[in-house]
Amino acid sequence: MNKGTDIPIDMAYLQQVMLELFAIPCPTGFTDRVVYYVCNKLQELGISYDLTRRGTIRAHLKGAEQRPDRAIVTHLDTIGAMLREVKANGRLSITPIGHWSSRFAEGARVTIFSDNHSYRGTVLPLLAAGHAFNEAIDSQPINWDQVEVRIDEHIRSAADVYKLGMDVGDFIAFDPNPELLDNGYIVSRHLDNKAGTAALLAALKAVLEYKIPLAIDCHPIFTLTEEVGSGVGHALDEMVTEFVGVDIAPVAPGQNSTEFGVTIALKDSSGPFDYHLSRHLIGLCKENNIPYQRDVFRFYYSDALSAVQAGHDIRHSLITFGTDATHGYERTHLSALESVAKLLVAYMESGPALDSDKVDAAPMEEFAKQLKPENMPKKNTNVPDINCL
Repeated sequence: MNKGTDIPIDMAYLQQVMLELFAIPCPTGFTDRVVYYVCNKLQELGISYDLTRRGTIRAHLKGAEQRPDRAIVTHLDTIGAMLREVKANGRLSITPIGHWSSRFAEGARVTIFSDNHSYRGTVLPLLAAGHAFNEAIDSQPINWDQVEVRIDEHIRSAADVYKLGMDVGDFIAFDPNPELLDNGYIVSRHLDNKAGTAALLAALKAVLEYKIPLAIDCHPIFTLTEEVGSGVGHALDEMVTEFVGVDIAPVAPGQNSTEFGVTIALKDSSGPFDYHLSRHLIGLCKENNIPYQRDVFRFYYSDALSAVQAGHDIRHSLITFGTDATHGYERTHLSALESVAKLLVAYMESGPALDSDKVDAAPMEEFAKQLKPENMPKKNTNVPDINCL
């Protein structure tokens, strides 16, 4: 296939899939409908898949070689909330799903899903009426105990809430309110990780439509519990040696990520990502003229951690799209999503990061590549050349 900017990504398809994903409420634990949607998209593309008991989607693409194989992983679940308490006045206390601040919940329009119906409401601070509380509104604390849901029904008591069928443990989904601007910016809740999922599906579409040959077997995986930390640990095939996650990158002071190009993460809160696989991805960006930058994340976990903690002997890495105000009203640029999709296509076409991963036991020589004697500072005791051993 042609390199660089000629990697074909159907951006109209990417945008349409992303907008359709926004329309599906799917906080962690309430993801069946989005699983059904993605399965249909895979069927439309002619990609085979299987489902775990809880709904993680494991798709399958054949490459020139079966071993080693690789996984490309995105998550379908989003942050959200759950009904914690029905108050005497009929307002709802809530508990967050995922790790995010109640500051970003205030003022949100939400849907409460009872077992048999859904209801609309608004998340408000406990002191919400400026004409009643004046400056006290500005000094009230910011935490989940300080917000409540006002339901848009004729409710005056807890009994009224229960009569409508709502109860403790009901899921609460936050409206995304997506806005796609003419200049390419996309602003919405839940870009994490509906935008990443759309980029992966667009990359798969390109691979199939243009008959791009894959060097090794590839398993696109769509997980359901990334926002609460358990992620993909149970869903990897034993043949998988490379794991590339697709997720957001925080754009903020002190970070190197931007809303343009693809960001290669070299470290998150769990520690560094695999040296060789990360450099392989960086090399693909250079070879294919894909705009990129490198970054390290201080307060961040992803599906890659759950895979390593589950005991899989894999190389793991993370490619991301820069996102402003993560877990709030998020913003990125379509060019970043295009760069992510292009890198995924190039990655699926490429061979393994290290050919030695084709065998179970790594040869000793592979461990002489990361740090070479000539790159060491001169000291009284030098690193010996491996050829002398």
